[in-house]
Amino acid sequence: MRIEPKFRGFICTAAHPIGCEENVREQIEYVKSKGEIEGAKNVLIIGASTGYGLASRIVATFSTGANTLGISFEKEASEKRTATPGWYNNKAFEKFAKEQGGFHKSINGDAFSNEIKAEAIDEIKNNMGKIDLVIYSLASPRRKDPVSGEVYSSVLKTIGEDFKSKTLDFHSFKISDVEVERATEEEIQGTIKVMGGEDWKLWMEALKEADVLKEGVRTLAYSYIGSELTYPMYNNGTIGMAKKDLDEKSNEINLMLKDLKGEAYVSVNKGLVTQASSAIPVVSLYISIMFKVMKEKGIHEGCIEQCYRLFSERLYGGELALDEAGRIRIDDLEMREDVQQEIKDIWDKVNSENVKEYSDAEGFREDFLKLFGFGFENIDYTKDVEI
Repeated sequence: MRIEPKFRGFICTAAHPIGCEENVREQIEYVKSKGEIEGAKNVLIIGASTGYGLASRIVATFSTGANTLGISFEKEASEKRTATPGWYNNKAFEKFAKEQGGFHKSINGDAFSNEIKAEAIDEIKNNMGKIDLVIYSLASPRRKDPVSGEVYSSVLKTIGEDFKSKTLDFHSFKISDVEVERATEEEIQGTIKVMGGEDWKLWMEALKEADVLKEGVRTLAYSYIGSELTYPMYNNGTIGMAKKDLDEKSNEINLMLKDLKGEAYVSVNKGLVTQASSAIPVVSLYISIMFKVMKEKGIHEGCIEQCYRLFSERLYGGELALDEAGRIRIDDLEMREDVQQEIKDIWDKVNSENVKEYSDAEGFREDFLKLFGFGFENIDYTKDVEI
């Protein structure tokens, strides 16, 4: 089958297996070039197939030499449709990890369910011993409560009042005005249920009760704050409320792990192109401008660079450098005063005519396509591939 990008709105509905493998391989090569880290040896990654979760698994495997268990919910290919990119990413990771050695397994299923938690615990007991690092990096549009069975959905909306700003269509490179309606209280609470810290805490309770956590265990959930320009849509919007719930659950998990001398942290990471961020109004334009500014200053990082620096300079080397809320701030370069000021200056004058001059909109689109295995120069996309 010859595979080309297919879009439904801001979602790409096709993935290229060879391109996804190349994406994983490039991240692994970067990590290998940076050297080893003395860190965790048994790592559980919940949400391991794309983005920061995948990058964390790669760093743990190829820098700290850890055994890894990855949890994700991906779809296999059918006769007419490719698998999801995360499916191909997992297969590629397992291929390269086998060459590296150690234990590496991927569980495909609903991480919110009690059944997948139980399956993961069995794998840990049978093949890993005790876990010394748990990464929580789930992103999902909905969640089924494992106790009540109720299904909650997340929404990308503002809170308090409707919000007007401008956004970028990275397919056409056109900037247009956008109006986002405010969320209802039900939508706010639903988003917190899906994207907040409740499931993270349930995982840690289950792991502790099963006695598979090592003394001194660390657990980490990923978050984002971003610029004041995006606050109405993100930090002060429905997703932001969910991220604030992560902070609260981090404190509760810390108390739970006290007798194990364990620690729970929220890591605030840099804004990057993900399947989620590409769909959030305003954020795509902000990230495109931010990319240009940071690339010109030589301080731009992707997922793998962020995760390597998180492991080498924060978790297992140097200081955690916590902020006033006790969070790890690996978004420090994005939030530098000079970077944010330049972004704000550009924001006021960018439009459809000058967007390629004042932003890295093309780089945003390239990164988006690579999430699905497209846009790698060393791959011949005219050839048929086995999906």
